[in-house]
Amino acid sequence: MTLAPRYWRRGNLLKRMPIEARLFPTGDDTRLLGFCHWQPERRAHPTVVLVHGLEGCSDSHYMRGIASKAYRAGLNVIRMNQRNCGGTEHLTPTLYNSGLSQDYRMIVDELAHKDGLSRIWLVGYSMGGNLVLRATGEAGSSHRALAGTIAVCPNIDPTQCVDALEQPRNWIYHDHFLTRLKARMRRKVSLFPGRWDLTGLDRIRTIREFDDRYTAPDGGYRDGADYYDRAGARHVLASISLPTTIITAQDDPFIPYSMFALPALQNNPSIRLIAPRYGGHCGFMQLSRSEEDRFWVENRIVDVMTKGL
Repeated sequence: MTLAPRYWRRGNLLKRMPIEARLFPTGDDTRLLGFCHWQPERRAHPTVVLVHGLEGCSDSHYMRGIASKAYRAGLNVIRMNQRNCGGTEHLTPTLYNSGLSQDYRMIVDELAHKDGLSRIWLVGYSMGGNLVLRATGEAGSSHRALAGTIAVCPNIDPTQCVDALEQPRNWIYHDHFLTRLKARMRRKVSLFPGRWDLTGLDRIRTIREFDDRYTAPDGGYRDGADYYDRAGARHVLASISLPTTIITAQDDPFIPYSMFALPALQNNPSIRLIAPRYGGHCGFMQLSRSEEDRFWVENRIVDVMTKGL
């Protein structure tokens, strides 16, 4: 379930969709690149802002899949790149991390005040799911344009997620992420010489070591443990007051299902948890049916935004 969607051939999902590249300023010397697919009368339609997961980008298969379906269902779609992702390392002197939810609150503000959009959805996968949940909890009721949030397999407690990811059974996922994180650091140093010390980078063997050495200090955290503890959306779930759907699989290999038993989540009437027994990490493949394709979670996301299901 986790791996299959990545390699399933789907053709050009964005064919015949209008596209506009746009830079969103979110901090000092920081801009995020988004690809906007506007309906002909954009103010008359809801808008969805899509946020990818760790080491993904705006062109990840699930980002294209949801974008295609949401646009055809009548929504404006914006496929965002997190800081440094999608070839945007030059647009910020910082690294990305699971706590940068202010980026997405600022994007919602810009879309509401500059573009005049009135019904904006935030949709995030994995780390992106944590970010949009944090943004929603922090916003409270102050973002009147924010219609709701959908998070797929969000890492609401990064400590537990890293513990699971570093288990031997998950070596294929762990090594994939760590290899890409190291490569990104090398690209960042070539763009911002002297900002980071790469001495010993090749000897780092775990994501925990990488975050302790680079991600945490860059984000203003004391160390990796402090970063994992403070960045999780679990701290703000009780503050969420907008319609919010969390979709996670009980067999996700590195997003422990036990995390979602939190009273702050279970007792919040604004949050609905959908947790099928199978689905892997953000996979959720199903047998093809006449009315929809194999990508179950993409279809459920569009249903939530258009039908309130």
